[in-house]
Amino acid sequence: MTVKARRGWRRFVGASILGSIFVAWPLAAAAQAPATAPAPAAEAAPAKKIDGLEFAEQPGWKAEKPSELFEIERVVDGDTLHIRRNGEVHKLRLLSVDTEEKFSTNTGDASKPSTVFGEECAQWAMAFFKPTEERPDAARIGLKFPREVEERDVYGRVLCYVILPDGRNFNLLLVQLGKSPYFNKYGNSELCHDAFVAAQKLAQAQKRGIWDPQTNKPKTPGAPVAERPYERLMPWWDARGAAVDEYRKARARKPDHVAGAEAPAELERVAATCAKGERVEVFGQIDRLFDEKNGSLTLLMRSGAKEQALRVRIAAGDRPKFESLELDKRNDEGRQNYLWVAGAVTKGERGFELRCSEPSAIRTAGPEVKREKRAERAKDAAGAK
Repeated sequence: MTVKARRGWRRFVGASILGSIFVAWPLAAAAQAPATAPAPAAEAAPAKKIDGLEFAEQPGWKAEKPSELFEIERVVDGDTLHIRRNGEVHKLRLLSVDTEEKFSTNTGDASKPSTVFGEECAQWAMAFFKPTEERPDAARIGLKFPREVEERDVYGRVLCYVILPDGRNFNLLLVQLGKSPYFNKYGNSELCHDAFVAAQKLAQAQKRGIWDPQTNKPKTPGAPVAERPYERLMPWWDARGAAVDEYRKARARKPDHVAGAEAPAELERVAATCAKGERVEVFGQIDRLFDEKNGSLTLLMRSGAKEQALRVRIAAGDRPKFESLELDKRNDEGRQNYLWVAGAVTKGERGFELRCSEPSAIRTAGPEVKREKRAERAKDAAGAK
């Protein structure tokens, strides 16, 4: 190898070594530098447990999967739902329950205030009926009617029991969870009265929902509190429920001579009986009183079918005889509101009529709320709280 060649070779080798040093240095530095820990992956928040899913058993209720399911269009609150049925939206009012009012509802009634628990219950119902991967049919429900007869309340809502896809009774579940009392103000349950009574007793014993002493209690001492007075309301509901039971038994014994003012079909039937010259009895509650221009008094009886409502007419000359009945106070809270009215029912252009000339034709239905019972129930409710 020539001198010139040897010099070139030495320059090439030197450059290669130097380059290797510069290339290897950052790699070595990187290898020696402490490794940066990777950012931990954000953990998904655990799904909030929906109260009620664990209640698989409902003592006293025979679970049967509904033959037809309807889509829920809207969850209004804990006991009011809208469903799509036969191409139309129907509003449902769940029987035997009455959850507390949410904040956006203003009833103006001290016995039904808007409460924190009412708002929580509405939010719970929305979550309960929201479809999930585990519960794809959550927004589909079946309906069950007492005596297989579909009826509506004075607001046009369908009165029913909601049956879940697995056959459980949602109305009963509300009472099991303490989200509602057993609401028998309009009559004891014709489907499973004993099941509701047992569910409420257990919920009270376990201090669930409304029976928890801390429910609706403000966190700030001295802050205003809104609570529903169950200890005062429940004896009244029981008395009304007993009156409705009395009517149901009387109707079963004499279907052609007994009718409910809220049942147009029954009024039609007794009107036919009266056309034969016979007297009948009608069970109901006064909706409003009207002082007519001729001095007479009209009792408009409560009905969901206003065009077929019953009007009890009292002539001007007979009115003084009825003053002792205190008809203007019959809708007061805490007293028996249901009445029996005897006479002849006729059908007119504005519904049904019954003319009443003697106060003996109007009598109180069922028991009045006894003071002793009210005190006893108040004590029991206070103990549950």
